[in-house]
Amino acid sequence: MHKPDFKAKVALEAIKGELTMAEMVKNFDVQAAQITQWKKQLLASASGAFDSNDNATDESEKTIQELHAKIGQLTMENDFLERGLERTHGPRGKKW
Repeated sequence: MHKPDFKAKVALEAIKGELTMAEMVKNFDVQAAQITQWKKQLLASASGAFDSNDNATDESEKTIQELHAKIGQLTMENDFLERGLERTHGPRGKKW
């Protein structure tokens, strides 16, 4: 079983086209059909390398907006409770 780094290296070499298939088979000790398959996999998933950043950015922005909304909600609740405490126990609240 080959590691993903090795597969990527072989697939990139195949895409470059600087070596013949026979040279690649000899250099990497991998069958030609396997090299072709890895090359196809790399080309098929290449656009995902760029899409994932956009999706991650969108997801981060959404999370940030949700957190800001939560901060606002908690601030309002805290202010409400503080005003209630002031009405009940005076401006400094109850001393423990």
